[in-house]
Amino acid sequence: MHFRLSLFAFLVLFNVPLNSPGQTHSTHPVSALCNACVRAELGFLASDELHGRGSGTRDEHLAALYAASLFQSFGLQPAGEDGGYIQRAPLPNPFPAKLAEYLKKHGFDQNQRTDTWNALGMLPGSDPVAGKEVVLLTAHLDHLGIGEAVNGDNIYNGADDDASGTTAVLELARSLSRGPRPRRSILFVLFGSEELGGYGNQYFLEHPPVALTQIVANLEFEMIGRPDLALPNKTLWLTGYERSDLGPMLAKHGAAISADPHPDQHFFQRSDNYALAKKGIVAQTVSSFGLHKDYHQPSDEVSRIDFDFLTRSIGSMIGPVRWLADTSWRPEWNAGGEAVVVARAWVVPTLVAMKL
Repeated sequence: MHFRLSLFAFLVLFNVPLNSPGQTHSTHPVSALCNACVRAELGFLASDELHGRGSGTRDEHLAALYAASLFQSFGLQPAGEDGGYIQRAPLPNPFPAKLAEYLKKHGFDQNQRTDTWNALGMLPGSDPVAGKEVVLLTAHLDHLGIGEAVNGDNIYNGADDDASGTTAVLELARSLSRGPRPRRSILFVLFGSEELGGYGNQYFLEHPPVALTQIVANLEFEMIGRPDLALPNKTLWLTGYERSDLGPMLAKHGAAISADPHPDQHFFQRSDNYALAKKGIVAQTVSSFGLHKDYHQPSDEVSRIDFDFLTRSIGSMIGPVRWLADTSWRPEWNAGGEAVVVARAWVVPTLVAMKL
């Protein structure tokens, strides 16, 4: 039943009237969010039929193609390779022998993995000068795929991690592509193989569609499908909030974000933003992960998503992101806030479970 519903919703999405980036008239206000689309997109991405979108698998590729088709339907310009919306990146020996043996034993190495895929779409800025600057919005497409069964379920759906963040980027692309184009360009990127150690973002950094110096800021969206009980007002938080002036300025312009209440977890170093931060880009992650027990478990399913919270959270970022794309202000690292080049803190999650 879930597959029929998700497939139906997927088809319905392409019958929704959409405005191209150049149109200034819209029957929908820029701040409006397509609630049905949020449910449809997350429902499809986290459905059993995508088998948990394992890093580098055919299912991850399908998720990337799905996102690319939506970017195209929104009227975004292709920012991938060969005039398309996809970057195909090789995976050179992603598994050390000991890890590969463990993964196979526990059902995680279900497909031979040789490539991963990023989906990219560009909303070009309206100003001939400011349009050369880019606001980068990202999330990761992949999750853990099929693995060891827990209570009879072996599909690690990744509804919160990170179908929620992927949905946020898709819906921000939908909303921001309506109405007048912002002065700065906005680049929407969904990375593959974050769970393997960031192979998608590594390839993006090696083959960027724009010069890295043109990127004003990067906001990664990771696990925003459920409120964090550490924040009684049910808002989002930003990793490394104190490291730059980006978070406080976005909050000043209406973003429902605050400081990360879990500094001991080192979340700033545990998502795609970190690779960009090490390149000097002000890059931070928007999240609301409250350390729930469904993290990296088959129980991270659509039924656990708080859609009212998710929709409100995405909606709260539309205005602030549009402001960032329209202003001449550029965020900066605070003194000592730059990313320090250290050993990767978020390699394959299975390594943590193995205590290797």
